[in-house]
Amino acid sequence: MDFSEITSQSKQAVTEILEGARLTKGSLFVVGCSSSEILGDQIGTATNLDSANAVFDGIVPVLKENGIFMAAQCCEHLNRALVVEREVMEKYGFEQVNAIPQPNHAGGAFATVCYQRFNDPVLVESINQKADAGIDIGGTMIGMHMHHVVVPMRISLRKIGAAPIICARHRPKYVGGQRAIYDEGLM
Repeated sequence: MDFSEITSQSKQAVTEILEGARLTKGSLFVVGCSSSEILGDQIGTATNLDSANAVFDGIVPVLKENGIFMAAQCCEHLNRALVVEREVMEKYGFEQVNAIPQPNHAGGAFATVCYQRFNDPVLVESINQKADAGIDIGGTMIGMHMHHVVVPMRISLRKIGAAPIICARHRPKYVGGQRAIYDEGLM
C-alpha cells in the first residue's frame, strides 16, 4: 500500500469538499474512517495505524489552514463518540466522556491517531448534530453527526485507497413553500 497516495487522496478529497461546501472559519467537519476498508479489507478486521496516519496527514493540515475544526468519529464499540480538541468541546458546549480510543479494541485506528496527535484531545459522546460537512471513508456512518438537512456531495474521487467515500454538507432548511424565494448562496 502506498501511504503517500492515501495522504494525497485524503488531501484532495477534503480540499474539494471545502470548496463545494462553502464552509467558514470555525465550522465543524466530521471524519469517519475505516483503516481496514482503505486496505481493501472489511471494516473492523484489519486495523492499520499507517493508513490512519496517512489520512490524518492529508486532512488535518487543510482543515487547519482554513480554520475548520475536526471531529474524528470512533467505531461502534465506543458508540461512535468523537475525538475533538478541548477548544472545540468548550466552544460548542459538548460534554466530555471518559475513554481513550484504541486501535484494536474500541475506537479504531483513525480515532486513536487523532487522540495521539491532537494538541489537547478529549472524547465527547456527541457533537449534537453540529457538523457542517464531513467525509465517510469506508462506510462508518457519519450522518448522525450532521445538521438536519444533509446534502450528498460528489467530488472527483470515489475512493481513498480501496475504501469508498461519501461526502456531505449541510444546508439550511427550506421554509415558506412555493411562494418563498430562496438565497441561492445557501443552497
